[in-house]
Amino acid sequence: MAIVGVVHPGTMGSVVGGALRERGHEVLWASEGRGEQTTQRAGAAGLADVGRVAALRERCEVVLSIVPPHAAVEVAEAFNGFAGTFVDANAVSPETVRVVAEAAGTRFVDGGIIGPPPSRAGTTRLYLSGAEAAGVAELFEGTALDAIVLEGDVGAASALKMTYAAWTKGTAALLVAIRATARAHGVDDELLAEWAISQPQLAERHSRAVESTADKGWRWVGEMREIAATFGTAGQPEGFHLAAAEVFAAFTAGQGSGDHAREATPPGARRSSS
Repeated sequence: MAIVGVVHPGTMGSVVGGALRERGHEVLWASEGRGEQTTQRAGAAGLADVGRVAALRERCEVVLSIVPPHAAVEVAEAFNGFAGTFVDANAVSPETVRVVAEAAGTRFVDGGIIGPPPSRAGTTRLYLSGAEAAGVAELFEGTALDAIVLEGDVGAASALKMTYAAWTKGTAALLVAIRATARAHGVDDELLAEWAISQPQLAERHSRAVESTADKGWRWVGEMREIAATFGTAGQPEGFHLAAAEVFAAFTAGQGSGDHAREATPPGARRSSS
């Protein structure tokens, strides 16, 4: 069994950490600079609080970084020279994850999580790439999270995450924007009536998109920009997902996301301007 650190146990990270703890690993986190919601989630998952991030560096064999995209590099910098293995499991582009790897300056694994917080088997995959990926995957054997090693070096797991989320979250933004536009032009009822005839699944998909955006849109702004960068380096237009970022940012501004942003941003990190 291993000693694993989770930085920082948000909605996803706390459940991932809990799955590792149930497998028999010792799972640690650091409450320094964290809010009450994070503390409650970590406690519910059975994670042990070591107080300071420096203690995670000293005690852990593996550290999982599961934070909003804009915080990924700064978290890695805090573990520069870490003696163990650093796993970046954030929604960032292949180019960004290579910057993260350089910032960490240690044994490094690229990770991408697809699916909801893994409360039961078969719902969620953690894709891993890089020289140390197989060793990290072994930690999750027998847990609710399926860890899958990809061929290829650092960047492969992030590329898969980006291209997958380009559809799931990009189309959510499109549906939110479509309904807003229909309302602005006074044809929302008529659009819904036409959807009922020719696209009966879209009304429900829109409802799910609104619900997800209300809960996580503040976090998806940065992810859409990372997806745009991924498309750009492949010679594809960036504009689809830059526009999606604008949709999520506008929705977030209408709802207010200050508590989420404060909760998820590492101590001393530059907070996203969005």
